Amino acid sequence: MKTPKRLEPLIKDGLIDEVLRPLMSGKEAAVYVVRCGRELRCAKVYKDASKRSFRQAAEYREGRKVRNSRDARAMAKGSKHGRKEQEEAWQNAEVAALYRLDKAGVRVPKPYAFLDGVLLMEMVTGDDGDAAPRLNDINLTPEQARAYHAFMIRQVVLMLCAGLVHGDLSEFNVLLGPDGPVVIDLPQAVDAAGNNHALSMLDRDVANMNAYFGHFAPELLKCQHAREMWALYEAGKLTPNSMLTGTFEEQEEEADVWAVMREINAALADEARRKAVREAEDAPVQREEPTPPWLRS
Repeated sequence: MKTPKRLEPLIKDGLIDEVLRPLMSGKEAAVYVVRCGRELRCAKVYKDASKRSFRQAAEYREGRKVRNSRDARAMAKGSKHGRKEQEEAWQNAEVAALYRLDKAGVRVPKPYAFLDGVLLMEMVTGDDGDAAPRLNDINLTPEQARAYHAFMIRQVVLMLCAGLVHGDLSEFNVLLGPDGPVVIDLPQAVDAAGNNHALSMLDRDVANMNAYFGHFAPELLKCQHAREMWALYEAGKLTPNSMLTGTFEEQEEEADVWAVMREINAALADEARRKAVREAEDAPVQREEPTPPWLRS
């Protein structure tokens, strides 16, 4: 096939020998099957912001590091430079997440290189040697569903132990290789400690897994792994070997009403003092009129 323009620099640098065929085109990138020596790999070409439909929601960007204050201001203003920096940060997030998770033992495609908006990574294949199917294209037995669900919950734990939450995990972002599921599509991965939305995203990721596998094994619909693993994570007790039960009960403590009222009254009293000071400062100064001469003694 004709070599896409975005892949020409990788061929020139010797990272790719040949572009074989397009594999898929999604909302944020196009993926090609390429030959690197004797190996088949994938080249993920990120689409320009103006040509893709996926919005970089603010809740995903929260907590991500920016190179300097100038870039941060530009991104906040939405200037041309800011949009460029935001786009690079979005792409770099997936590359950094892949390297981080691969090192942590999470089943993700192994990354090899990143150049000019193109990510070169492992091609996950199925039993037939062709590209692995997505989970949403597979029919499972109840036994397979339970086994894969347990495997995916363990992957979520490993991700959280590495300090990341996928943020968009579903049956559409998991491939089924010969050795089991492989997690893909990570540009929206968020820092668990630095993002205020991390827990809600973790809830959604796990709920999506429960819903998909629960279609084949209904008892999985009742699992509550997200809150259980988050409680361990917050307490600093979550490890790759943590045993989860799938159940979780919120801690219920009797509210100290009088303590709350004391805080409210103290706040009201403090506000009253500040108001009195402001009124005193704003009040006009009363000047005494001089005594007329005829009234002076």
